[in-house]
Amino acid sequence: MLIAAARRRVAALRRPAAAARIARALWIAWAVIVWNVVFDRVIVVAGRSYIAAALAAARANPSGPPVNMDDWMRPAVTRGFWIATASAGALLVTGLATVHFARSADEKRD
Repeated sequence: MLIAAARRRVAALRRPAAAARIARALWIAWAVIVWNVVFDRVIVVAGRSYIAAALAAARANPSGPPVNMDDWMRPAVTRGFWIATASAGALLVTGLATVHFARSADEKRD
């Protein structure tokens, strides 16, 4: 009885409407993950650049003023936001369009 119920649930997920809904949710989740990874990568690269610049400034003039972190990180946040948004947006549009066209082709075939 338990196996029959599981088979019914799996069969229900294989219907085109349910499959399309699952595919849309997965594409949205993938876009969110890509946004986070890209944004994090831009911030990490900016942090490494800041550390390298601070080290170089300290070596060049040990008694001089320290390098301001805001000069490096604030532009990186803005740049990271826009790059991540563009990446996730392109992925989301591509994925949702693909699901739409696949669903349309399936409906035409039926």
